Amino acid sequence: MIDAKQKKSATRFVLLTVFAYSVGFGIIMPVLPNLIVELEGVSLSEATLIGGFIAAAYAVFQFLLGPFVGNLGDRFGRRPVFLFSLGGFTIDFFLMGFAPSIIWLFIGRSIAGGLGAIFGPANATMADISSEEERAKSFGMVGAAFGIGFIVGPALGGLLGEFGTRVPFFVAAAIAGVAFIYGYFAFPETMDKSKRREFSLKRANPIGAFMSLNKLSGVVGIAFIYFIWVTSTNIYPVSWSYFAQIKYEWSTRMVGFSLALVGLSMALVQALVIGRVVAKFGERVTAAFGLAFATAAMLCYALIESANFALGFCLIVGLQGVVMPSLNAMMSRRTPADSQGELQGFNGSLAALAALIAPLIYNTTLFYYTNPVNPVFFPGAPFILSASIAFIALISLLRVEPTQRPLDQNN
Repeated sequence: MIDAKQKKSATRFVLLTVFAYSVGFGIIMPVLPNLIVELEGVSLSEATLIGGFIAAAYAVFQFLLGPFVGNLGDRFGRRPVFLFSLGGFTIDFFLMGFAPSIIWLFIGRSIAGGLGAIFGPANATMADISSEEERAKSFGMVGAAFGIGFIVGPALGGLLGEFGTRVPFFVAAAIAGVAFIYGYFAFPETMDKSKRREFSLKRANPIGAFMSLNKLSGVVGIAFIYFIWVTSTNIYPVSWSYFAQIKYEWSTRMVGFSLALVGLSMALVQALVIGRVVAKFGERVTAAFGLAFATAAMLCYALIESANFALGFCLIVGLQGVVMPSLNAMMSRRTPADSQGELQGFNGSLAALAALIAPLIYNTTLFYYTNPVNPVFFPGAPFILSASIAFIALISLLRVEPTQRPLDQNN
């Protein structure tokens, strides 16, 4: 059992690492479309399609290996898995920065996806050191760290991109490398050895994890809603950089600035709002509010033509950030301590499957409705699609009877 000092150190490392990851991830978003154009000699509309396939490559490997990495964490602890993931991201960003051809972008993202990303071990660590009542707030802190990083990353990427499309990738690699070194010396193990279980290859895959978690009351039903939601909200990371340039004719710097505003909004909501709202209304009601707001926001982006309105709306779109921590907390409190890594790995697989589907449907739709040969020009079409999916998640959550959820009995 870790003491208060170690808990503080672990929390600091998790939040700083998620911050560093989101800075690194956000840095490359404004320049990735231009790098694809540079490597392939295609139009921006065609780059949208290729970018979708690159995002899909990441998702395929994360889907397949997410539970494997999560089960390793339940067996060997969070520390080695965390450090291994950070090392993988350092390699990934360097590969993409040096990429002589488009295939290297696919290779780099596949490596990162296979290593399970950061959020699985981050959330498992926070679950280790938080009580059941604190978990929504703790997961919200992780989201806030990501949001703050997303303020810095895209804005910095938009500026660095003016010095060359590859510069942001090298800066991202350096940030991930520094986080790895810091964690090696500062991050204590958070999972008590008495709570570890034997590694089971049977459970270390998406189907095995599903079968195991399906034995826990209510987890898989909430996971289904989680999956639908992540599919919907992935419209932003996979399509925004292309959508904003096409619809609003924004520069790389302006795209980065808009993403920074989204990050600011997310950080404020998850740091200052979610803990108070969940304490008063519960996770289920909080998630429902976020889903309703997200549906309306996506419809606004689809239909409103004003670039100034779109930029201003970026300041409040973070209200949808209450959804994921709330759903995650609902699942986490139904899961025993020795399976938190498995749960987060399974969630990682669901998020990866959603990330695989998202670029294929959103970027393909954006390509279709912005291609010059198509008589209908409607770049907002993918946001109509994402709003419909978010609405399905909302209806699914509302159909869950509160009386069947122990955590909702006080709502």
